[in-house]
Amino acid sequence: MSIRIGDIAPNFNAKTSIGDIDFYEFLGDNWGVIFSHPADYTPVCTTELGRTASLKGEFEKRGVKVIALSVDSVESHQGWINDINETQNTEVEFPIIADEEKEVANLYDMIHPNASETLTVRSLFIISPDKKIKLMLTYPASTGRNFDEVLRVIDSLQLTAKYSVATPADWKDGDDVVVMNSIKTEDIPAKFPKGHKVIKPYLRTTPQPNK
Repeated sequence: MSIRIGDIAPNFNAKTSIGDIDFYEFLGDNWGVIFSHPADYTPVCTTELGRTASLKGEFEKRGVKVIALSVDSVESHQGWINDINETQNTEVEFPIIADEEKEVANLYDMIHPNASETLTVRSLFIISPDKKIKLMLTYPASTGRNFDEVLRVIDSLQLTAKYSVATPADWKDGDDVVVMNSIKTEDIPAKFPKGHKVIKPYLRTTPQPNK
């Protein structure tokens, strides 16, 4: 199964480190991040899960529920979480899916045969409250994710979902944004009263509207 941006995120039931869950019930009306790991007790994954746990407050203030996945058992997850908490000086409270049969990994196309026949690559999906896939990131198993980028993308997705704007290259929360081409230049002042710049007829910028 191939998943693309804009598709409905598949629902599933799974065993996790915090008990059995229904994925949609777990998300509720929140944004969601689901990300996979090749296996428990792997060094890069240990740092990633620790980093995610340390960013708990950042995800919460954005209304984002986080859930991880590994192909090992719940019992293995529990031991690994102890190691993560110890080595990364944090507390992992979000669930880790025990995907021993690789059902969720296959549902989300997380296993890439050219990389490995069995191990999930570092796939990450951002899911909106309407359960649509809004972003997909895939890293090789040897490269850890940049969670500052994950938060930056969430900020962009949440902003552009509410306003007729897009975010330019290297945008960070608080920077100017691009006015969508669907908005006529003469209509910009009424829609974006903070002002705007016309760099080219197709490139108009305005201060971030919710700041």
